[in-house]
Formats: sequence, C-alpha cells, structure tokens
Amino acid sequence: MSEDHPILQLIRRRSTREHFDPDRALDTQQIRELVRDASRAPSSFNLQHSRFLAVRRLAGKERLRQAAYGQDQVATAAVTFIILGDLRAVEMLPSIMQAAVERGALPQGKAAAWVRMAREIYADECRARDEAFRSASLSAMTMMFAAEARGMVTAALSGFDAEQVQSEFGVEDRYVPVLLLAVGYPCGSESPRMPRLDVSQVLAFDHGPLPE
Repeated sequence: MSEDHPILQLIRRRSTREHFDPDRALDTQQIRELVRDASRAPSSFNLQHSRFLAVRRLAGKERLRQAAYGQDQVATAAVTFIILGDLRAVEMLPSIMQAAVERGALPQGKAAAWVRMAREIYADECRARDEAFRSASLSAMTMMFAAEARGMVTAALSGFDAEQVQSEFGVEDRYVPVLLLAVGYPCGSESPRMPRLDVSQVLAFDHGPLPE
C-alpha cells in the first residue's frame, strides 16, 4: 500500500473539531448512510451492540449540550449522535446466527456453538458491559472515518452525564451511552492538531514492560 493512499491520508489528517458550520445540515439519507457504514464495524460474535440516536433538532441538541456540560460542538454540529451499546445484545444472537447460516456465512454447527459460548461469556454483566463499550467505540471510530471521507468533520465527546442523557432522550436501560459524536461541516480555521506521543513511547515488541 502506498503511503499516500487515501485511507492513510484520512487517518493522519483527522482531528477533533471545535467549530461547525451551523448553516449546513445533514439530511435523513446522509445520516442513514453514516449509520450504515458505522454498522460495518466488527463486534464480538457479530453481536452488533451499537445503536445510534441522531439528535438533529435545535431544541434536542440544546438539551444534549446541557447534559454534556455545555460543550458547544453538541449544539452547533449538524447532527450529534448518541452512540449506545446494547447490554443485552446476546439476546439477538440466535436470529443473527440463523441469518448467517442462511446466507452461507457459517455452518449450522458453528453458529450454534457461537450462541452457546456467547451466552456463557456474557452472562457476566461486567463482560457484557465491556463488550458493549468496545463495540460501540469501534462503530464510532468507523463513523468518524465515514464522515471525514464525505467532507464532514467530527468531534467525539466522552464528557457527559449518562443518566441525564438516558432520561432526557428516553433511552431504555438496556442501552448504555458510550459517547457523543458531533458531525457536520467545517467552519473557519482550527487550531493546530494536538500532539501525539511518538511510536517509541507507545510500542513494545513481544512482551513488556511497556514504555513509560
């Protein structure tokens, strides 16, 4: 792969935006396409834990901004997604596996084994929660790239009151808010990108200790 491949360029230029063009909206089809692409992210046993609540009305975004401790990106972006993880995703696995068998993606025996293993593993509530967060985070990152590839910009926000978000937006208890993702079009120039640690500070080979 060439070092100037578009995917590598996108990864290297992406950064969290503070300012969005408040006059440029995303229509329903654009939002659906972003969610379609985000839903292609991997998940354990193909459980597909991720759910998306798209907040695009001004009043809703203002309520969400309050729950996010006043972070303006939530309100000025064209849409802010509440990225959720399904704590009970394993309940849907039999139907997901049956669809995989019918498509020829898995043999029946392997699909049944996956269902048994997943039920055993995710009977542990901590594991189920960890996996919901992991899968939803992968979906959020995939959505960031999908948005950037379409000329949009994003801001991933983890600072918010999860209980307030659930209450204000009618989110059932089975879904845990993982992060907020503001998506829209750029407005004006941004500050230089925040520095990243050098590879030598984050990489070890074969075993620890890790760099400090």
